[in-house]
Amino acid sequence: MSMLARWTRTWREDRVLRGVIRNSGYLLSSNTISMGLTSVQGILAALLLEPAAYGALGMVVLFASSVNRLLSFRMGEVVIKFAGQHLALGEKEKAAAVIKAALLAEALTSIVAYLILFVLAPFAAQYIIKDPAAGRLIVFYGLALLANLVFETSTAVLQLAGKYRGQAALNLAQSLLTAGWILGAYLLGGGLLDVLLAYLAGKLLYGVGMAALAYRRMPLVLGSGWWKSSFNQITNWRDILYFAFTTNVSGTINMVIRDSEVLWVGFFLSTVEAGYYKFALGIMNILVMPVSPLINTTFPEISRAVARREWKPLRSILRKTSALSLVWTVGCAVGILLFGRWLLGLLKDGLYLPSYPAILILMVGYGFANVFFWNRPLLLSFGLPNYPLKVTALVGAVKTILMFFLVRPLGYLVQAALLSAYFLFSVGLIVLRGVAEIRKASFSPQGEVE
Repeated sequence: MSMLARWTRTWREDRVLRGVIRNSGYLLSSNTISMGLTSVQGILAALLLEPAAYGALGMVVLFASSVNRLLSFRMGEVVIKFAGQHLALGEKEKAAAVIKAALLAEALTSIVAYLILFVLAPFAAQYIIKDPAAGRLIVFYGLALLANLVFETSTAVLQLAGKYRGQAALNLAQSLLTAGWILGAYLLGGGLLDVLLAYLAGKLLYGVGMAALAYRRMPLVLGSGWWKSSFNQITNWRDILYFAFTTNVSGTINMVIRDSEVLWVGFFLSTVEAGYYKFALGIMNILVMPVSPLINTTFPEISRAVARREWKPLRSILRKTSALSLVWTVGCAVGILLFGRWLLGLLKDGLYLPSYPAILILMVGYGFANVFFWNRPLLLSFGLPNYPLKVTALVGAVKTILMFFLVRPLGYLVQAALLSAYFLFSVGLIVLRGVAEIRKASFSPQGEVE
């Protein structure tokens, strides 16, 4: 039997990989269509608003979501780790108690986040976006926070249940609604408010829909009386709170260092440069979108493998999913190199051509993070949320300091270079630690469960 035939047979017979690909396929099929719709709505919004208004739009949306993430304890990861471990051991009542606690905590923090957003909106409009009128837009778009009261916990419940078709359908419906709304605004000569309404409508549909799907699935996963489970079932409060706190701090660091790029560019430079940068990041979203389903579907499998000490299947799923991501990433890079400048030249008479160098620079860092997308979930499954926190904080602190010295005098391409470097160093260090943990666990006295 040839090497290719053996390799193909090994992949075909890998039960865990087949499950990941099947579940990813549900999300990927909708994401593929959504990717096209997102591209269309992004192009239409760019044509409708031009760079300055397009940058302002990105800053309004990003500021509202950043305030929410500031208080978010990433309850999805908490649920997958702790409730997932209980379910793997058949402890449904304990899993239900964890999920109920997560639902209450996430709902409370979402409400508090909106109140804080209401207070901070005028300051963000004045000093970051540099347009006092943007304050009202921030408060208005912030309603999406209330529509997503329990979004993270709901998503985690559906992942644990292995129910991905509903998520895929909602994701597609959200994209259709948003794209259709923006198309209507484009044809009717709408403006910034119309595009913001389209984004908000999509968020409302997705947030409420995910909560409804999760509510329907909980009795099947946890039992009919899941909501009656006592919090006394939770005996590891300290571990859960520590995990939630560290993941919150990690999310906050990522928000400041990695996910607020458009805000930083607008703060250092102007809404025009923010518009160029937002457009480049939009292209990166296309790059990472097909990989996102792998993150959602692989994390529960990684968590189960670690809990059961199944190291060989764990190594296999990490290698094979990375290979899948690599194929997609390389294909995107080749396409951008061959056709990117030409396509941008067609868009609004080349108005967004200044984004092309930023796209090439960002491709390096985002591509690397794509291939090793499992870096953080792996350490979370080992109960080591603190290591990614330390790495991202240290590398991110260096990036942030350099931003204040370099971006204003040298321009937004430096911002893109710093972000790519951040991905290379932080993801690389976390991957090395994760591989070391697998190796150490494999040679521990407990060994591997056959």
